[in-house]
Amino acid sequence: MIKVSVMYPYQKDARFDFEYYRDKHMPLLKELMGDACLKYAVERGLGGGVPGTPPTYLGLCHFYCESLEVFQKSFGPHAEVLNGDIPNYTDLVPVIQISEVLIEV
Repeated sequence: MIKVSVMYPYQKDARFDFEYYRDKHMPLLKELMGDACLKYAVERGLGGGVPGTPPTYLGLCHFYCESLEVFQKSFGPHAEVLNGDIPNYTDLVPVIQISEVLIEV
């Protein structure tokens, strides 16, 4: 299984509409990817590792697929639509990482 992490770096005064992201963007991703998206999570950064510091990432999502091939096949055809939706909720540029899940408990 793989996990796709989409992370929006914290920037002071950045715009991020968490309601839109949670209620519209991620359901759109799930709808377009169908069963290839096994599950997803949306997170809001609260703070850094040192008390009183800002989070490294303002907003994050993680979604899971059976394999890299399944992800590429199911996300690729919809990448333009999903990427085009980004300005509706943020002015940040995401950092994306695809990881192999070795264990999940």
